[in-house]
Amino acid sequence: MAEITYLQAITEALREEMQRDEKVFLLGEDIGIYGGAFKVTKGLYEEFGQARVMDTPISESAIIGVAVGAALVGMRPVAEMQFADFITVGFSQLVTNAATMHYRYGIPVPIVVRAPSGGGIHGGAFHSKNPEAWFVHQPGLKVVAPSTPADAKGLLKAAIRDNNPVLYFENKFLYRRIKEKLPEGDDVVVPIGKARLVKPGRHVSLITYGSMVHACLQAAEILNEQDQLDVEILDLRTLQPLDKEAVLSTVERTSRVVIVHEANLTAGIGAEVAALISDNGFEMLDAPIKRVAALDTPTPYAPVLEEYFMPNPEKIIVAVRQVIHF
Repeated sequence: MAEITYLQAITEALREEMQRDEKVFLLGEDIGIYGGAFKVTKGLYEEFGQARVMDTPISESAIIGVAVGAALVGMRPVAEMQFADFITVGFSQLVTNAATMHYRYGIPVPIVVRAPSGGGIHGGAFHSKNPEAWFVHQPGLKVVAPSTPADAKGLLKAAIRDNNPVLYFENKFLYRRIKEKLPEGDDVVVPIGKARLVKPGRHVSLITYGSMVHACLQAAEILNEQDQLDVEILDLRTLQPLDKEAVLSTVERTSRVVIVHEANLTAGIGAEVAALISDNGFEMLDAPIKRVAALDTPTPYAPVLEEYFMPNPEKIIVAVRQVIHF
């Protein structure tokens, strides 16, 4: 089987789920004839028609609201936010309506909201946001963030089949930059709520997700060469519900932790993971927990400033050495 990109894996998942279940349909801005801003939905309009690949007005609130209504009458909509930044326009539809519907009425809301997110593409403050922490805070939503083509496909399949609203954060920087061969079989589903041990290690744990999995791999290689450190890497994959057992298990194995995410530092996922470890695994730690994340500013447009703003392997290496030499 040939290697496919992260973007192609998402397209494959959409196509296969639409073939499998006629209740699955897509809606979003320019996803039809144009094939989407990033060409994720290219070819699906021709294959499934206008009734199942629907172009919408530029109104994220309407897109998510229509998706919620369709789900309530038995459909399984997949709504695309052209950029994750603009999900704020539909925020109330997600956190006030979709997230609480089952709690209030016992009615499932099987919607997926695809949110192309992340920096490194020189998109500036309006096209680079990582807003996943907002939604992890809201009960009733599930949140996933794949880092590889295999997980991008498998988690999207799981999200579409889930009866809860799922936010699917796909990283734009990864779209065409990483490739891999997918597992054998056309219907490989990655379960929501299960982290993945990317690399076992003995000396320090890097807990991460999304694009930063690849930055952590680069850092681990350098640390092995220069410091003879055996670094463990845990990819959370699902941010809500969090795989608490996997988090505490990696802490138990290494006793030192660096948490890495691309989103801004303050009140990010790293803070929740650090609190989890402090509450349930403090006695296993041999050093304070360190976090590596983006600065608490909007994403700069200028490449040199964006590079300074974002986490990277060099910053991860500095944090690892701090916890090792504590």
